[in-house]
Amino acid sequence: MKTIKFLITAPAVSMIFLLGSCNSDFFTEVNTNPNSPDSVLPASLLSTVEGSIGYSQGGEYSRFSSMFTQQTLGAARQAEGWYNYIFTTQDFDTHWGNMYTQCMENNYLLIQMADEKGYHQYGGIAKILLAYSLQLVVDAWGDVPYTDAFQGLENLHPAFDNGSSVYESLNQLLDEAIDDLNQPVTESLLPGPDDFMYGGDASQWIKFAHAIKARLAIHESKTNATKAQEALDEIAQSFVGNEDNAQLFFGTTSTNAGPWNQFNTQRGDISFSTSTLAGEMSARNDPRYSILIDDAGDPDGLGLAAYYGSPNSPVEFITFDELNFIKAEAILRTSGNIEDAQAAYRDGITANMQKLGVAQGDIDAYLAANGTLPGDANEAISQVAFQAWFALYLNPEAWTTYRRTGSPQLVAVDGTQVPRRLLYPQTEYSYNGENVPPSTLYTPRIFWDN
Repeated sequence: MKTIKFLITAPAVSMIFLLGSCNSDFFTEVNTNPNSPDSVLPASLLSTVEGSIGYSQGGEYSRFSSMFTQQTLGAARQAEGWYNYIFTTQDFDTHWGNMYTQCMENNYLLIQMADEKGYHQYGGIAKILLAYSLQLVVDAWGDVPYTDAFQGLENLHPAFDNGSSVYESLNQLLDEAIDDLNQPVTESLLPGPDDFMYGGDASQWIKFAHAIKARLAIHESKTNATKAQEALDEIAQSFVGNEDNAQLFFGTTSTNAGPWNQFNTQRGDISFSTSTLAGEMSARNDPRYSILIDDAGDPDGLGLAAYYGSPNSPVEFITFDELNFIKAEAILRTSGNIEDAQAAYRDGITANMQKLGVAQGDIDAYLAANGTLPGDANEAISQVAFQAWFALYLNPEAWTTYRRTGSPQLVAVDGTQVPRRLLYPQTEYSYNGENVPPSTLYTPRIFWDN
């Protein structure tokens, strides 16, 4: 992809960085909408939406999911409680509010504006980003407001849609987005530098749309081989290399740094070198260890190495290595062809290591030791998911992959089970309590978690 840095150059974008990583007081009235599609330019909305999604995913969602999957360890204060599955509904106020208000509500406005004025390129991108955002919230909470959401004062108490029906809507939304981006370009306003991810390149956004569709399909594939085949069909139209990765780079200073860097410099209560993942990587002499983890930085909370721990580190949405692991799993769930699956599996490991800058000789040595899949399809899927756990470092998709496959075989911190979902936030109980479904950290499971 184009390496476009996420810099603060406009007032509309600078609002994103009021989402301080330790504050939980933002966007509580998530069902009100003071904005008007006619009051802002599409460029301002697009920049705000992209940055907000990156900051939300790379913030609390990444911290929660990385502790659940033991990629990180909560070492002190609030993070220690989270690591031990001690949560209140208020712990999820910020993430829910950011996703619905800054990300999706602004995105919905952009779609309205684009459809009204015939801005097909903006409309296509906005629909892809809305689909991606909704996938994140469904995979975290299950049933969520969608059909009745984003109506402002017209509906302050939206009903919750079934998660599986939202998934169906996402596929339709992505198909509409692809159609929009394939329209002849006749509009006067086109995305460019305001698109921090792909610089307005429609072909790249179309690949990203197919990547999301592949991810949605593999989530439902455990008991449905048709979905596994859908994943393969979508991958064939998606990324072909690391240059296509859907990711967002942040800035280089403390005021526009990425979410993990901000959290670590402000809090320092999450450890990286003492995690289960760190132990597994160390046991395998994994050449990625020092690229991901800085032993000297723990226990001060700065043990995240430069690739993901720098101010301008990327927040990765979907990457080429993930698609190769999806491809390997999908092959195993359709034909069961171990040889073909192994080729995709090795491609996933290779793509991840190449992205991180691992030397080719070290890649070859690692593949020689870890690149062979077992002959049983179920055992092979577990091994694919295990390697995806490494590759999806700090990406919430690692938690979804664990919940779907049971790999890696984690020992729950509190002796019961690893959380299967997030609690609905207190703000939703306060403003829309009559519609909030009952839930715990373990029930009901997300519809694909079977």
